[in-house]
Amino acid sequence: MSAQKEKTCIILAGPTAVGKTAVGIELARHFNTSIISADSRQCFREMNIGVARPSLQELAAVPHYFVASHSIKEEITAASFEAYALNAAATIFREHDVAVMVGGTGLYIKAFAEGMDNIPPIPASIRSEVQAGYDANGLSWLQTQLQEKDPVWFSGGEIQNPQRMMRALEVVLSTGESIRQYQQANPRPRPFRIIPIALELPRPVLYERINQRVLAMMENGLLDEVKSLLPYRSLNALQTVGYKELFDYLDGRCSLDEAVSLVQQNTRHYAKRQLTWFRKQPATTWFSPLDYSQLIKHLDKLV
Repeated sequence: MSAQKEKTCIILAGPTAVGKTAVGIELARHFNTSIISADSRQCFREMNIGVARPSLQELAAVPHYFVASHSIKEEITAASFEAYALNAAATIFREHDVAVMVGGTGLYIKAFAEGMDNIPPIPASIRSEVQAGYDANGLSWLQTQLQEKDPVWFSGGEIQNPQRMMRALEVVLSTGESIRQYQQANPRPRPFRIIPIALELPRPVLYERINQRVLAMMENGLLDEVKSLLPYRSLNALQTVGYKELFDYLDGRCSLDEAVSLVQQNTRHYAKRQLTWFRKQPATTWFSPLDYSQLIKHLDKLV
């Protein structure tokens, strides 16, 4: 009897609109396996067009985990994703030697690959204080507070994401330490190999793809999707590029053209932050999504 083959998870990361979905499906088909999504918004059933969820045909081509699997009313964190994804990987590995993870949420991928940080519990009084400050003064207040109190996090953090920012501010106010201190802990060993891959395109090409994709989303009914979610706009899941800007339009704060232009701009900024994050991750091999044969050749040597 031959020795059991080592289980392997290929992680396919990269910025939004770079082409991860299509390449991920090709990889899963090549290795005859399933995909675990690592996207913090595609997991919500109620969000489809604005999060570029894989199409019904794509979802039918390969089994997917963590796509339309939760409700926007559920609170999903990196820690809960870690537990979900490890369980999904164990399920896949019962039938297959390879699993494929595809996504652009760097913190979720890090949680899956390395484990979550042991951050001390935050007192309810501090949590309430931070929430009240944000409710009264908005995003710019959070940015100013973090720039002053945790410049280390501010320099590379998601400074358009109020939930991540409130979390970082809570930690520094509660512990006196940057949340980054807790993210330097030793990675937890996993009972499988991880092969990190990332996709990139020349910046002008990526930005043009983002601009065109936003226009396509509008043609496909994004505004109607956003209108249907108006009653839930305060939920964490909807503090997201593509939704926030159209909520502002529906409130009369800007024209539709201005809102669409802001979605494009904020998505480009998000892609830039994603690239910064993934470039800092060690041992990642980068490929163009257009060079699929080189990617497969690389993986076939390793798996």
